[in-house]
Amino acid sequence: MNLAANWSYPNPIRFGAGRIAEIADACKAAGISKPLLITDKGLADHPITSRTLSLLNEAGLGNALFAEVDPNPNDANVADGVSVYREGGFDGVIAFGGGSGLDLAKTVAFMAGQTRPLWDFEDISDWWTRADPNVIAPVVAVPTTAGTGSEVGRASVITKSDSHEKKIIFHPKMLPAQVIMDPELTVGMPKFITAGTGLDAFAHCVEAYSSPHYHPMSQGIALEGMRLVKEYLPRAYADGTDLEARGQMMSAAAMGATAFQKGLGAIHALSHPIGAMHHTHHGTTNAVFMPAVLRFNSDAIRDRFDMAAAYLGIDGGFAGFCDFVDSFNASFAIPKTLAQLGVKDPDLCALTEAALRDPSVGGNPIGLTEQNVRALFEACL
Repeated sequence: MNLAANWSYPNPIRFGAGRIAEIADACKAAGISKPLLITDKGLADHPITSRTLSLLNEAGLGNALFAEVDPNPNDANVADGVSVYREGGFDGVIAFGGGSGLDLAKTVAFMAGQTRPLWDFEDISDWWTRADPNVIAPVVAVPTTAGTGSEVGRASVITKSDSHEKKIIFHPKMLPAQVIMDPELTVGMPKFITAGTGLDAFAHCVEAYSSPHYHPMSQGIALEGMRLVKEYLPRAYADGTDLEARGQMMSAAAMGATAFQKGLGAIHALSHPIGAMHHTHHGTTNAVFMPAVLRFNSDAIRDRFDMAAAYLGIDGGFAGFCDFVDSFNASFAIPKTLAQLGVKDPDLCALTEAALRDPSVGGNPIGLTEQNVRALFEACL
């Protein structure tokens, strides 16, 4: 199978091995002549970053880099990035890396021309209309992991430093103007990152499929996304150089983020405060919560997962799907509890309050309350 294509849904995507070579052309298509490449600290000195900067420099686009991005990017990172962007006179951003780098880069591009503070654009009601759309800088997104799918999203998750809460910043024009999805860039990922990011993509698909909101296009995308993760994550985990598996996982990640326009739910509502307060890996945290949340939602989702299980080749309907999730997690050495994940002495009251404020709450098929959210945290400890 020839895994190379040009897609225009949900945004223009250049998919295929080696296509990072088109980075200068992607910038041109996005209207960027002086880009600032934003990535996380771990990738700052990585060969794939150096090569990308060289490609830009050879094309006369400079080699500017900002890498002060924490694993859970925060408002201080945004402020620093905006300052560098403004002082450097850049006209666009290259969002390079995993979910942290992509989210931070998209937010810097969004905030670079705004005059109101960051939290005025939280994903609440129509707050996005407060932004001036004419000063949002264009973004070329280059994912180097296969998990969050932020390259096809119109929002970013940013941690509010003073309250240790993860907030969603949203605007339709945060959607990257161009995307390069090159599976060769993911080859060097450690196994635990391959697993954690892959299960993040799986969680996006599972929660979108579970959401009670009406969006049949997303429902179909979520179902096929689950199949791709089921088939190809074990291969990518076993052999990091398997480009077909790496490419299919990049597709699954983009599909998960496209599908969750339909909604997320309790997995993410619980995972976000844990990540913000205890600095755990987001995708891995999602995987820890998934078994308990599936069973919690069983009365509302059983019938649809009976159908999903049949499509995925899993025997036993919904119960079989839950058993599959347990064994799937175990095959990647995912911790069974939050304690095993490194969460110590959690403040359950604060976690519960933060979870109930999370925007993902509204997409859960069973209503979330103080009592049942706390019980879910306790069950996963």
